[in-house]
Amino acid sequence: MLCASHEAKLRVIGDRPDAVALIEAVGHALSHAAGMAFRQGPVLAGLDALLTYLRLEQAFSLIELARVLHLDTKNHLIKDEVISRGTIDEAAIHVREVIRRAVELHSAAIILVHNHPSGDPTPSRSDIELTRRIARAGQPLGIALHDHLIVASGGHSSMRTLGLL
Repeated sequence: MLCASHEAKLRVIGDRPDAVALIEAVGHALSHAAGMAFRQGPVLAGLDALLTYLRLEQAFSLIELARVLHLDTKNHLIKDEVISRGTIDEAAIHVREVIRRAVELHSAAIILVHNHPSGDPTPSRSDIELTRRIARAGQPLGIALHDHLIVASGGHSSMRTLGLL
């Protein structure tokens, strides 16, 4: 319910905008608290907190959302940016734009994240190919791709853990 759209909440609860507003406020507070937990130190050291935040932010979205977490040389978060809002089965991610933005922000490393509205976090062939292209593009510029995480209602996948990166 916390991750449902405003319209879906109204359908379930009925004409009770005050109740919907309360549920949305709780959702925002939980997301904020989860975000604060992984922002306190190196992002990779707080992987469980990061995954909790990402699940709250986008695992239950009905459309694909792609984001990039930009990290400094000590793996602290510089910026968390949603770079694409897509459709039910794809979000456009352009290698050139990901790397350009990383250069602008002086990122030493990035973590790609997107969701699968289907609920299955298994990486697709195009997910794997895109990940490898971005990793190759960042190498000569000193921009490491630490991971590409896929979050979904059914769990998450890490391309690094799966040996795909």
